Amino acid sequence: MIVSVSDTETVKQPPLLPAAPPAATPLPTTSRLPPDRYLNRELSWLDFNSRVLALAEDPSQPLLERAKFLAIFASNLDEFYMVRVAGLKRRAETGLSVRSADGLSPNEQLDLIAARAQEIAVRHAHVFLESVLPALTTQGIDIIGWEELDEAERQRLSSHFTDQVFPVLTPLAVDPAHPFPYISGLSLNLAVTVKDSVTGGEHFARVKVPDNVDRFVRVRRSFPARDANSPTGSAMAAFLPMEELIAAHLDLLFPGMEVVEHHSFRITRNADFEVDEDRDEDLLQALERELARRRFGSPVRLEVSDDMTEHMLDLLLRELDVDPGDVIQVPGLLDLSCLWQVYGVDRPNLKDAPYVPATPPAFGERETPRNVFAALREGDVLVHHPYDSFSTSVQRFIEQAAADPQVLAIKQTLYRTSGDSPIVNALIDAAEAGKQVVALVEIKARFDEQANIKWARALEQAGVHVVYGLIGLKTHCKTCLVVRREGATIRRYCHIGTGNYNPKTARLYEDVGLLTAAPEIGADLTDLFNSLTGYSRKSNYRNLLVAPSGVRAGIIERIEREIELAQEGQAARIRMKANAIVDEQVIDALYRASQAGVPTQIVVRGICGLKPGVPGMSENIEVRSILGRYLEHSRVMHFQAQDQYWIGSADMMHRNLDRRVEVMAQVKDPRLAGQLNGMFDSALHPDTRCWVLQSDSSWQARPDTSIPDVQVRDHQEYLMRLRRPDRP
Repeated sequence: MIVSVSDTETVKQPPLLPAAPPAATPLPTTSRLPPDRYLNRELSWLDFNSRVLALAEDPSQPLLERAKFLAIFASNLDEFYMVRVAGLKRRAETGLSVRSADGLSPNEQLDLIAARAQEIAVRHAHVFLESVLPALTTQGIDIIGWEELDEAERQRLSSHFTDQVFPVLTPLAVDPAHPFPYISGLSLNLAVTVKDSVTGGEHFARVKVPDNVDRFVRVRRSFPARDANSPTGSAMAAFLPMEELIAAHLDLLFPGMEVVEHHSFRITRNADFEVDEDRDEDLLQALERELARRRFGSPVRLEVSDDMTEHMLDLLLRELDVDPGDVIQVPGLLDLSCLWQVYGVDRPNLKDAPYVPATPPAFGERETPRNVFAALREGDVLVHHPYDSFSTSVQRFIEQAAADPQVLAIKQTLYRTSGDSPIVNALIDAAEAGKQVVALVEIKARFDEQANIKWARALEQAGVHVVYGLIGLKTHCKTCLVVRREGATIRRYCHIGTGNYNPKTARLYEDVGLLTAAPEIGADLTDLFNSLTGYSRKSNYRNLLVAPSGVRAGIIERIEREIELAQEGQAARIRMKANAIVDEQVIDALYRASQAGVPTQIVVRGICGLKPGVPGMSENIEVRSILGRYLEHSRVMHFQAQDQYWIGSADMMHRNLDRRVEVMAQVKDPRLAGQLNGMFDSALHPDTRCWVLQSDSSWQARPDTSIPDVQVRDHQEYLMRLRRPDRP
């Protein structure tokens, strides 16, 4: 069986978990829904990244935060090309011209993507060159060129080049004896034309900018500001791009030759790959082999400086085998993800005010941390990161379990975690203390494969039972089960969340999690882990929805029930929060709810394939997107007439519902349901800053700040103040 790490491929045989049984009653027909009812997911993603760019354009954002959003935009677009565009190209090249839900062929989508990507890439560059860069200069942070240095600085940097940079550079010539060199994905390069001073012949050479050193060379730490508006009267930092330093010394790389021209370029390669899970070999070894091949993927994008000559560009297109439609010409610097280095400048006045997450009241702020198990015996706890501290809630739960002599076993899923992970260290400590520890490490988590292989081996060496999940499925659920002896009884404690067990991203990603000692949840998680580690084929759970057999069916069932209750005269409403909504069956169910008069409000961070506000189909649906300081990551659902709140790891996407193990749990405690209700009320407040999706696929910023005296509230700031009322 071939399984792709991307979400662009389908599994060729059913996974070990069986399919859900057929519904007892047929779902309402979709015959009244028009065929053009979906938005294109790839263009919707580009719209999402455009909203990220809008944050960089927003002058109300702190300046270094604007630079950060420029860096995020660049990294997002890299990954989009490496995975999504690569998948479309593979389909087009292999003749798998399966049309998207909105009826477009792979080639038609690629044409639209190329045009839109060029447009927003140029916009991205101009935001940097015309807005953020001048503002940085005003604030005493300069990114300068070689020609702006004085003689003393040039001499110092020339010495730095000779001592530190020159030895690691390898200029590669292209001639009959030297074939065109392999260009690794995402590397920054200089394309150079040199002329032989003896023969007069011109030759091409490539110089790779080292990717194991900082992109910017620190030039100055304090010097007179060039702008009279500088608040300090002196610049705090000045940076020279590494490619500028190399370009200024090309004569040392090509002695006796005349440098005719040089231009920057960067190639993006297909980073999607397949792992054959039917081969008779260790999955770790198979994945490591495919990871080694990733750097040799086919090219999917070529970025070049906009001053590159036509002759030079033609040569690159020919030698790299790149389609002209995959070229993006960029003014200024290539790869603005390097602005993370600028963001690291110590200027707190140019960044968001720091926020210290609060410890949930149930766990209490005290000299000796309260026993988590005692707190959970008193009632469930809902944590909302990053407003609630991860380290004093979820991390403490796992660390106390590892240290508690009454704990017999810990079972946990690990999809992504941090480099120096206290979670992994706690599991190792627990295993070394003699506890039964099971870690399901998802080694196919894209772009974290190498790190997860490392963790898997470290855990195995410590005596942890490490498993890699089910053949054909990624294990994406966020679950932890602790088994504890309490007198003559055994009690199970659980965590089910929407985010990864990563203390670093827990300070940046918005997520929710349920900590509970409810016996029925513990029984369900026990059955789930038995399915993940053994040969159990269980698919029906008491209180959980589990994909791939149960999440889509469970959600649609609740949407249909909300319709029934609305028709019976009850006050019905559906509210959803997710990263993406593209699954056609779920979208159609929401359309049917709208047609039945059920108000539906959706908060989606990224992709949305649903068209809201279409008369007769979706006029009762509102879709909004909130982007800001934190990455909105939680998945939460509310069915008002049924008085049900659900949280979990699944987005409304094919990959989540069909090709991953996902878990959704109902939050039953009225106190905790009230917290989720407050979150929805804030996100959906009429004055909350957001973007609202229109029926023509455009996004409009709300509220309209052009209206005099309009009130604008920040959802994330509201939640921070809710936890920290004394926040300045």
